[in-house]
Formats: sequence, structure tokens, C-alpha cells
Amino acid sequence: MKWITRAKARADRIACPCLIRRFIDKQAEFLFVPEAEVMATAAREGATPYDVPGVELGHHGERCSFDAFLDTYRLTDPALQALALIVRGADTDARGIAKEAWGLYAVASGFREISRDDFENMERQFPVYDALYAYCRSGLPRGA
Repeated sequence: MKWITRAKARADRIACPCLIRRFIDKQAEFLFVPEAEVMATAAREGATPYDVPGVELGHHGERCSFDAFLDTYRLTDPALQALALIVRGADTDARGIAKEAWGLYAVASGFREISRDDFENMERQFPVYDALYAYCRSGLPRGA
């Protein structure tokens, strides 16, 4: 399946592909395009848009796209729910909801700056999300 979002990804737009590959669609193909081209490219490519305004798999209220994926695909793993707080904090102005959100925001911002494109950014950041998921599975997160 193809998935599409805006180019120059940072936290949520990299966390979602990691979530998709690990828990939803192991053969997923990702497209990153300028924001103005997302919906037209999605229609042309038969891709599912995420993390753009007005789509099911986007931000809704205070919740980010990662939350939308958990809800839509009924992913109830407590570690994923804990990870969602970290991702939401890193991707929104609510960084105080999880102390780890500040670090994820910094790391995701740095990877975005040093990666030549979104595909290299994904390759570099997926281990970060795998490590955070393992951390969340260990029961260590305690929130803010």
C-alpha cells in the first residue's frame, strides 16, 4: 500500500511510517511531496494521505496523526499508547505531556536537518522509535 504526506518530516511524519511498517503494513511504500501536492498526488498514486489537514489520519484537536493511526487501526498496546504521548508532545506545543517529548523533538529536528531527504531521515530515525517503543514496553515512562 502507498502512503503519502508532506515533505521535510520531523516527528509525527516519521513516527507514523515506523508505526505503519511495524504494525500495519510491512510492505508500505511512502511518498513525501510538497503540502500543496499531497491530495492530487494521493489521488493519482492511489495513496493514503496522513498528517495533512482534513484527513482521517491527521491531527484532530490536541491529538496528532500517530494517535489517529492507533485509533483507526485499533492498536491498543499500552506501549504504543505511551509512545503516542511522547510523539504527540514532540509534534505539538504540548511537550509537557511527556518528559521524553523534548528529547524526541530535538532528535527529530536534528535528523531532519542532517538528512538529504525524507527517506534517509526515516532510515536514521526508525531505530529511535524502535528504542522508544522498547522503553515504553519496559514500563519506565512516568509522564511529565
